[in-house]
Amino acid sequence: MTILPINPAENQSPDSFRVFLEQCRAAAQAAGRPQLVSISLAVDDLDPLAVLESIYEPGELHFYAERPGSGFAVAGAEAVLEFTASGPQRFAEAKQFIIATLANTLAVGAMDAPFAGPHFFVAASFFADVPADAPFPSLRLFVPRWQVSRMGDGSVAVANLVITADAPVDLIAAKVWKAHAKFRFFDYRAATRSDRPSGVRQIEELGGEDTYPGAVEQGLAGIARGDYRKIVLARAKRLTATEPFHPLGVLNNLRQRFPSCYSFSVADGRGRSFIGASPERLVRVVHGRMHTESLAGSAPRGATASEDAAFARELLHSEKDLREHRLVLESIARRTADLDLKLEHSGTPRLLQLANVQHLHTPVSAALPESAHILDLVARLHPTPAVGGTPRERALPAIAALEKFPRGLYAGALGWADWRGGGEFIVGLRSALIDGATATTYAGAGIVAGSEPRKEFAETGLKFKALLEALIES
Repeated sequence: MTILPINPAENQSPDSFRVFLEQCRAAAQAAGRPQLVSISLAVDDLDPLAVLESIYEPGELHFYAERPGSGFAVAGAEAVLEFTASGPQRFAEAKQFIIATLANTLAVGAMDAPFAGPHFFVAASFFADVPADAPFPSLRLFVPRWQVSRMGDGSVAVANLVITADAPVDLIAAKVWKAHAKFRFFDYRAATRSDRPSGVRQIEELGGEDTYPGAVEQGLAGIARGDYRKIVLARAKRLTATEPFHPLGVLNNLRQRFPSCYSFSVADGRGRSFIGASPERLVRVVHGRMHTESLAGSAPRGATASEDAAFARELLHSEKDLREHRLVLESIARRTADLDLKLEHSGTPRLLQLANVQHLHTPVSAALPESAHILDLVARLHPTPAVGGTPRERALPAIAALEKFPRGLYAGALGWADWRGGGEFIVGLRSALIDGATATTYAGAGIVAGSEPRKEFAETGLKFKALLEALIES
């Protein structure tokens, strides 16, 4: 990527901006191919979700992610570049698309600010291949036309555009300049109401109410045969509401309920959105270091402090849950072994306590070789044993056979890669597919030797409860 020594904040006039775009067009002519142009501006404090509500269009792609506890939020809307891939090489192909795009990218502005410059937003399904009629492809990557982010006290607005050798510079300059003025003094009153439905007409368990305990029993039989050591089996419930869901209304409620989680929304550009509040980071790369985690082993929260502490103590000493947790740590080490990472983590897990459930949690970090890209790590780590099983090669076909619904983006990899080779990906958990007046919700549990079908059914029910409460006004 070429960073031009131009400060758009100091050359704020339509004429100077048009001259800049003419230079970009000349670069496209010289290179013989279009140029991605990325303009980053530090702006007054913006709420990315409020901005997304104001510019939300059901027929456009969008990506939103926020973690209030970490002080960041980012929203990207509309697409100037889009790429799809499927199969076992989908992340490698996406990486090559990013590299090729950045080789023909011109960037200006506040490039040292967090979330400045072009970002490549990615939504990848749990399985490497999905049916042709699936709401989301196996992997979709897009560069947004508009991106707004907040990190701590700072906000950055990014405009991305593709300039061809014969681009109508005057028309493009006028459009972007108008948007530039809008983002500097954003008027949130343009947003349409995003209330949640007031009631549910029907709740249907996909595959039938009796399916899940039987699937767990079959999963345990596979463990006993030695087919795999762990398998994660999920349930899906479809809610039909009395009125359409607004995905951003549900998302706003989720982020308020679960400030320690990653709230997210991914739109397919055809009116459907995948939303959720995930407790699990897949991987983050920043300043040359990778950060991931083992998140496996669960217990409910108690109604009183004493009951809560008793559940926590039982979880911390549960042989079954500790074994499940170790399987994830072992998988991280095994899957990244070819990168020669020196993984750093504590010897015993800590508790991650959420509003409705608590997990065993071990952060893992390592210095990353310069040649490694975040998508190299995503390709190795996804899906983790926490959402798939181990060995992965044997657990995943069993999941496909035992579950009676398509996972789609549930437990998939959602996130972004930036122009520096860093970024962050989360696991699509505590999630729902929103489609008009229906919402398909998902919840799963890890099955290992010693698991009991009744308890695993209760654990998934606990995870469903929080999401169902967030979907509907009460």
